[in-house]
Amino acid sequence: MSSGSNELTDGWACRFASASARSALSAADARTTSRGRRGTLWWSNSPSRAPPCWLTRRCAARSKSSASNRFILDALEIVPAGNVLTVSVANARRFLATVLSAVWRLRRLRIDAAVDLEFFSRGSAALSYLSGARRRVGFHPFFGAGPYRGDLMTHRLVYNPHLHTSRMFLSLVEAVLADPGALPAFGFAAPEDLPPPPRFVPGPAETVQLKEMLGPAHRQCSALILLNANASDMLPLRRWPLGRYTELARRLLLQFPQAQIVFTGGPGESPASESLVAEVGSARCISLAGKTTMRQLLVLFTMADALVTNDSGPAHFAALAPVQVVTLFGPETPSLFAAPTPRNRALWAGLPCSPCVSAYNNRQSPCRNNLCMQAISVEEVLKAVGQALQERPRARVAG
Repeated sequence: MSSGSNELTDGWACRFASASARSALSAADARTTSRGRRGTLWWSNSPSRAPPCWLTRRCAARSKSSASNRFILDALEIVPAGNVLTVSVANARRFLATVLSAVWRLRRLRIDAAVDLEFFSRGSAALSYLSGARRRVGFHPFFGAGPYRGDLMTHRLVYNPHLHTSRMFLSLVEAVLADPGALPAFGFAAPEDLPPPPRFVPGPAETVQLKEMLGPAHRQCSALILLNANASDMLPLRRWPLGRYTELARRLLLQFPQAQIVFTGGPGESPASESLVAEVGSARCISLAGKTTMRQLLVLFTMADALVTNDSGPAHFAALAPVQVVTLFGPETPSLFAAPTPRNRALWAGLPCSPCVSAYNNRQSPCRNNLCMQAISVEEVLKAVGQALQERPRARVAG
C-alpha cells in the first residue's frame, strides 16, 4: 500500500510530553478558557501524526488533516471524531470550500495553540496562522536551511536531521509553553525510549470478514505473510524491484510450507499485484491490493505474522498491530524514520549517496537509479523474515 504519509512513530511520540508540560498546558487551558479560548490544534497532513491523547482529557483538542487520511485518527480513537477537521483534495473547488470551512470553524473555536507537525509545508504554516491561534509552533528554515515558509510561527524551532523524527515532534509539543524569544535554543531533551504506540483492536466481525477475503487457503495455513510491493508511481525511488517480490514469495512458500502469502496495496497497485501473484503461481499466494479499506488493512495487520514493505505508510501503520515488520530503506534513513519498535527490522544498504531525500530538500532527489534499494538482496529479506517469524507473538489479536 503506497502512502504519502510520514511516520506513525512521529505522531505517537507526541502523546508523551513531560509531566511539567502537561500540567502547565492544563493550567494554561484553564486560564484561556476563562477568556473564551479553547484548546490546542494539532495540524498534520499525515494520518500517522496523531495528536497527544492526554490532550483529549485535559483540553479541547482539535486535529486537522486531509479527508483521505483521517482513518488513522478514527482507528486510534485518540481524538473525538467531532474534533477532527479535514480538507478534501478531490478537486480545486472542494479543496477551497473545505479549507474555508475549517478556518471559519477554527476561528470560531478561538484555538489557543497550533502545533504544526509538517516539516516545511507552506500550506500548513499558512493555515496555522489563519486559525487565529496565539501560539503557533513549527519548524523554521533559519538562514535558508530548508524550503521558505514565511515567518508565520510564533515559536520557531530548528529541525534537527540527526534526531529521530519522533523526538523532534516531541520537542514541538514541549515548545508550546516555551519563551518564544529564547527560541530556537531549547533545552528539552527527548527520551531515547518511547512508550509503545496504542494498539488497534478490531471487532470480531471485522476479523471474520477478513478471513473470508483470505479464501480457503487461509484455513489450511498456520502463518500469514504480507508483501507490500508498493507498485504505484508515488516516490518510485523507494520501491524495491518488483521481480524480487516474486522471487521472495516463491522462496517463502518453499521455506514455509504452512504459510500464506498476501500482496497488499491500493487500487492503483492492483494490476501489478495480480501480475506478481500470477508469476508466483501458487494457490497459497493471493492479492488483496485494492480490495481492502484502510481500516481493513489494519485488521489484516492484526492477523498477520510478518509484513515486508518499503518505507511507506503501511510500515508505520503496522506499529499499531503485533505483526513483525521488515522495512526496506533506500533514499531515506531508518535512523530518522524507522518505527522505533522492537517488532520492526530495518534493512538499509547505507550507500554513500543514501539518504538523498530529506525535509531540507523537500524530499526531492536528482537520482534516477535507486541503487540503494537494488542493493538489498532477496537473501537478506528472506533471512529477516525468518527471524521475524521466530520472534512473532505467541498470541495475536486474531489468527
